[in-house]
Amino acid sequence: MNKDIEAYNNALAEEDKEIGNILSHEISLHLPEAENKIWHRHPVWFLEGNPIVGYSKLKDSVRLLFWSGQSFDEEALQKEGTFKAAEMRYTATNQINKKDLKRWLKKARDIQWDYKNIVKRKGVLERLK
Repeated sequence: MNKDIEAYNNALAEEDKEIGNILSHEISLHLPEAENKIWHRHPVWFLEGNPIVGYSKLKDSVRLLFWSGQSFDEEALQKEGTFKAAEMRYTATNQINKKDLKRWLKKARDIQWDYKNIVKRKGVLERLK
């Protein structure tokens, strides 16, 4: 595991730390080619410089965010923000469905909007895949 992501997880409360450890393990397992780092103070995985998936501690949960998640056609993922992101929130490790997570990570690889160039395109997203 990336040492910065490990430090991020270790700084969380115990249940949140376990959620973070499971998420980072599963994401790295199913997206081994993805670069991962702390980006805007949260763990994020990138494919060719494009943010794909990450998670962050919120007041009441750990939020798993897929940048292109609204295009996944997955009822369990909730719309987040004004672009194409979708999220799942966890308060306990037993809420993480690894089968769903694996499917979502495959879709994250196969369905991508170009967030890497969103500023250059003045807020306009283009579909990459």
